[in-house]
Amino acid sequence: MQGRRGKWKELTGWAGVEGQWLRRKHFTPEFLAHIAERIKRCEAGHTGELMVAVEAVSPAHEPDSRLRALEVFGKLRVWDTPLNTGVLLYLALDRHSIQIVADRGIAADDELWRQVCERLQNRLQRKEYAAGLLAAVEDIENILAGRCPPPVQGDAARNDLPDEPVLL
Repeated sequence: MQGRRGKWKELTGWAGVEGQWLRRKHFTPEFLAHIAERIKRCEAGHTGELMVAVEAVSPAHEPDSRLRALEVFGKLRVWDTPLNTGVLLYLALDRHSIQIVADRGIAADDELWRQVCERLQNRLQRKEYAAGLLAAVEDIENILAGRCPPPVQGDAARNDLPDEPVLL
């Protein structure tokens, strides 16, 4: 949360209401299907696996968005890919937080993930939800394409994680 305004939203419960509103307005079934199709198409050329999770209202038991993203990474079993090449793009709408958690099989440094988060944050601040999220998916897939092994011959159709975004 940012400053006094963010603290006020959190204390009054307005952050949760805002998160629910943002999810209903911008994350429609059609848009979620579009994201899933984009992920499916991009994953065909490498062994990386991207999962998108959108949380409207963060749970009270975990006030730190980074730790919550790690928790979601585990609960959604993003770590459970054969080559350890899973990536979670986590959005906490009520906290205006974006986190990327990448498994150990991806040779990308934290700076690359931070840049993706910053670009997405800038787009979301300009209310470019659809374009921003699709661009972030494209950025992550480009990173995976350069840092994950290509699919083994005959194994190209393998898809270990669902492509559909998860609404928490």
